[in-house]
Amino acid sequence: MSCGDPHETDCSDVLAEVYLYLDLECADDRRSLIRDHLDECSPCLREFGIEQEVKALVARCCGSELAPAELKDRLRLKLSELVVNAEARELRTD
Repeated sequence: MSCGDPHETDCSDVLAEVYLYLDLECADDRRSLIRDHLDECSPCLREFGIEQEVKALVARCCGSELAPAELKDRLRLKLSELVVNAEARELRTD
């Protein structure tokens, strides 16, 4: 996904790392770059809002249980695939 505007951090990079950002699993400097990008990019912010809602729903359903690392890895891979597919669709419609 790309909103078409120039950013210090590319939209697809931000969306690929949104779960790391939400889970506080990325370095502070990376968190700052992602937060700055979300502050200035409304398309990514909308996407981030969707991701935040999914995470909140999972948290409510699973309580305080921690997801296994294998599940997190599979989810990150699937989300990356979805981002790539969305970008491909955008390119075909442009």
